[in-house]
Amino acid sequence: MLESILALFLMQAPAANNYDNAVNKLNEIAASNPAQAQVITIGTNDQGTPIKALKVGNGETASLVVATHHGNEYGSTAVALGFAASIAANPIQGQTVYIVPVLNVTGYNRNSRYENNLETSIDANRDYPSPCKTDKAYRLKSTNALATFIDEKNIQISATLHTYWPAVVYPWGISTTDLTTPYEDTYKKLVADATKESNYQTGNNTQVLYPADGTFEDYTYWKHGIWSLLFELGFSHSPDNTAIKNMVDVNTPGLRRFLENAPKKRVALHDFSGRCDSRAPKRVFLE
Repeated sequence: MLESILALFLMQAPAANNYDNAVNKLNEIAASNPAQAQVITIGTNDQGTPIKALKVGNGETASLVVATHHGNEYGSTAVALGFAASIAANPIQGQTVYIVPVLNVTGYNRNSRYENNLETSIDANRDYPSPCKTDKAYRLKSTNALATFIDEKNIQISATLHTYWPAVVYPWGISTTDLTTPYEDTYKKLVADATKESNYQTGNNTQVLYPADGTFEDYTYWKHGIWSLLFELGFSHSPDNTAIKNMVDVNTPGLRRFLENAPKKRVALHDFSGRCDSRAPKRVFLE
C-alpha cells in the first residue's frame, strides 16, 4: 500500500488541482485498513471545501500530524500520506492518531505558499495566537477549524510537517531571546529519537531556523501544553521523485517514534514568561 501511495503521488506532484488526489489516497488507505482507519472531516476552508484527515486507532492518547500549512510544500503532504499508510497498517497501541495531509487546500492546488480566504492571501502558519503576535489570528477558517479540532479531541502530542530545511525542532520559535522551556531535556531526547534515520539537525526552533510569530507548533505548546515538534523535511520546496521517497523513508519511523515516546499528558508549565523581541535574528529561506 505504501509503495502504491507513493507511486501515484510521484506521478502527479505538484500537479494543479490535486487536493482530490490526496483525499483519494486517504480513502484508499482507509479501505485497505477498515478495522483501524477511517477518513473524517475536521472542518471546511473559506471556500467550503472539507478538510479531510485519517483517523487511525482508538486509544486514549490523541495525537496529531498535520502537513501543508504552506501549499507549495508538497513534499510534506507526501510524508504525511506515507506515514498515514504506515500507521494504518500498524497502529500505535493506546493511541488515536489523526493525520491531516493538506491543511491549505487553495495553496496546495495552486502550488503556492499562501492560502486564500474570501479577501486576500494569508500565510496559514502565521495565523494562530502567539505570545509575541500583534496582529489578528484565525483569519482563515482552516486554522480555526484545526484549533477547534484540537480542543474537541484533547490532542496531547502533535507534529507539523514543512519543507525545506533538514531539521526537527521544538519550542520556542517566537520572536524572543528567552528560548528555554522547562522541558528542554525531554525535548532534546525526543528530537534525537526522531532523527535517527534522517540525521537532521535538531534543537530549539528559533536558534535552528528563525523566529516566527503565529505558527502552529508554538501555538499548540503555548495554548494547550501539547508536546509539539516541527519537522522541516528535505532540502527543497520542489523535491524530485527520489528526494520525496527519501523524505518519506527517513521520516516515517522518526514520526512514529516521536508519537510513541512523547509523554502521554500535556505539559503543566507552558506559559511564556520571557520578553518578546522583534530584533531576534531571522534566517530567510521561506520561498
